[in-house]
This record gives sequence, C-alpha cells and structure tokens, in this order.
Amino acid sequence: MAARINKKRSFLFVSKVLGKHIPVHPYTPLLSGAALALLLYQEMGGEAADGGRMDKLLNQAIHGLIHPEHAEAAYRDLLGARLVLPERVLFIGFAETATALGHSMYHMFAKDASYIHTTREDIPELVSVVSFEEEHSHAVDHLCYALNAELLSGEEPVVLVDDEITTGNTAINTIRDIQSKFPRKEYVVASLLDWRSSANIQAYRDLEQELGIRIRALSLLQGTIEVKGTPQLSLVETGRKPSVAIEAPVILTYVQDGLERLNVTSADSSGEINPSPYLKHSGRFGLESEDNKRLDQGIAQAAAQLRGLREGRTALVLGVGEFMYLPMRIAAEMGEGVRYQSSTRSPIHPDRRSDYGVHCAAAYPSAVDPGITNYIYNVEPGQYDEIFVLLERDVPRRRIEPMTDILKRLAGSKVHLVVLASDSEEGGLTG
Repeated sequence: MAARINKKRSFLFVSKVLGKHIPVHPYTPLLSGAALALLLYQEMGGEAADGGRMDKLLNQAIHGLIHPEHAEAAYRDLLGARLVLPERVLFIGFAETATALGHSMYHMFAKDASYIHTTREDIPELVSVVSFEEEHSHAVDHLCYALNAELLSGEEPVVLVDDEITTGNTAINTIRDIQSKFPRKEYVVASLLDWRSSANIQAYRDLEQELGIRIRALSLLQGTIEVKGTPQLSLVETGRKPSVAIEAPVILTYVQDGLERLNVTSADSSGEINPSPYLKHSGRFGLESEDNKRLDQGIAQAAAQLRGLREGRTALVLGVGEFMYLPMRIAAEMGEGVRYQSSTRSPIHPDRRSDYGVHCAAAYPSAVDPGITNYIYNVEPGQYDEIFVLLERDVPRRRIEPMTDILKRLAGSKVHLVVLASDSEEGGLTG
C-alpha cells in the first residue's frame, strides 16, 4: 500500500506484477496480461475444447507470477498455445497504467482480436472516437484515436482492461459512451484487482438492465476493502544521495527497428506542437492480430541493438508514461539482469517503512508536456549499472534534460537515452 497525493482517492495498491511503480522482471507484467487472457478464454468457452490443458497453463501462470524466475517459461508456454476466441473481440486498455496490461492480454490471441489503448495526449490531426472521464484520477480525460474508423463499429464483445477496479465507475462511464455510439450486446471488464463492493457490483447489474447488455468481470484477485480516515503525511527524504557525487554519462541512441511511423503531431497544455512521428503500432492508434508478426520482428530487432550496447551486469529499462508495452517487450529480450518499470504521472507519498510500497521518489516535468509532473519510484542511486530510458518519439533536448539529470545520478555507470520513432538520426534530442 501507499498514500496517493490526491484528494479524490487517498490510497494506492502498489502492484508487484504491473511494472509501473516497482522494478520487476520484464516477463512478470507480460505474464499478468497473459493470465487475464487465459481467464477470458475459459470464460468465453475455450476451456471446453481444450480440457485439462487450460488448467495446466493457468497453474503455470500463477506459479510464474509468484516466482518471477519462472515467469518467462510460463509466458512462452501461454503464447505457444496459440489461443483463438470463438468470436472476434476488441480489447481497450486504459491509460496510462494499463496500456501494457491490455496489450499483453490482447497479444495472447493468435487471430480475430483487435486492440487500442486510450490516451491523454492531444493529437490535433485526429478525432477521438470515444471519450470519457476517470472520476477518481488526477487526470480525467481519456481519448481514443482509432485510425481504422471501423475498429469500434462492429458488434463484437469489448474487453475493457484496467490494472485495478475499486468502484467500477470508470468502466461504467466507458460502456455508456461506447454504447451510445457503437451499441453491442456484451462487455467484459478485466483487471488484476477487483475491489468492488456489493453496491458497486449491483451498479453493473443495473446498467445491464438499463442498456440491455451483458457485463462480465474477470480479475486475478478479488476482494473488498474499507478505507477510514486520511493519510498522515509528513515530509521525508525521497531518495538516498550517493556517497560520491558522480554523474553517469548519457548516450543517445536511435533504434533501427523497421517499425512503421505515423506522421501526426501532438500539442501540449500550452499549445506547443511536437512534429515528431509516433509509432503506428504502439497500440495508441489501433492494432489487428495481423499486425503482431511485424511488431514482434521490430521488437526483436530493437532488443538486439540495445543488448549489444550493454556493458554492466544489471540494467533497468524504463518506459515513459503510456509508452509501456514496447519497452517492456524489448526489456524481456535484452538478456539477464534486466528489470523493467515505467515513469508515471501518479503522485505518491514516499516513506522508508519496510511495509510501505514506495520508498523513494524523483519528480520532474514531463518531456511530453512540461505542465505535467512525472515520477520515478523505487530506484536508488547505483541500484543498476545502466539505465535505458525508451522514448516513443523525439522531443526537444530542453524537455528531456530534467529527467536525464535525475537518471544520471541514479545510474551506476551509464544512461542510454533511446528513441524508437524519429524522422532521422538528426532528431530533436541532438540539437
């Protein structure tokens, strides 16, 4: 547990299997999504055809989540099962925390699946097909930029993927918006944790009756919680200072991954435009099962390039905000001694207590939008020989420096600043 610096919700479950606030074995969060995929497969009738094989795979997944050293084997066995659902399904991952969770769940299915994650980035050239608010969040607006206008227009079930469900209101808001524009009969809400009360569960049943739909909920862990009072917060040291003030050098790398770029711009909260391209198949703009092979090849190519740059024994691969899945997959193929996590915009109070989820924090203005504060949690100075921070696209040097200034004091020997999508090797970070 940890205390959120948020008047709307004062607490946070700090997940050991998500890859957001705690560095994890990169196959652990991938396996989390894969386990949810297996639950969906069973729920939709796949288990009847496969008999005891599904029980074996589920036991492997549980074992791999509890014991990270077995996460890779369990994940690869699940991927090798080549699961196919009895009907086409659309997966939607919630930004920012569940973008990779939703992608890894979708990726388990060999065909007839599509995926998109919501975003909080403003892309002026595109129109959001749905939008909704996350009521308890510090950042409420969710946008959904589908390049394929038909992505949401079918009648297939929609699977909404989030890391945690507390009240279920986010899913309700989303279902209402989708149903008003792209009506269908069935929704599934999938999450790592489900803490809904009996009243919250009844709200789903009421919505089913109101809209004439079916809503199913899947989770790896279900229970109830009760919150009393407010956190007693006091100022604490957020990080340990290195005994010798040595700053690691920053090495800039543009990855040659062969992945397709999308030439659209973004606008930050002040109206400043970033013209650098996005990655077309990150999940933000929609994916189909047919895109997975090309994406896998690009990930393998990028991982091989970064693996060749490694010099130390231990390395941290850091995703940035919503850009989680590709860095996570790349980290998984970079060899031994690699851990993964992502920066986040979620403000959490750090405390050194052993039973507390966030021991240290570093804050800096986001390179995507300096009006937003980002955080890196639970990374101590010298904990990793090298830190690889993976950016989806180019940003001006002045915008990334606050982050790299922090990373230079955290890395034991070297910081690798890695850009995946760029117009050329003469991108904004070189100027």
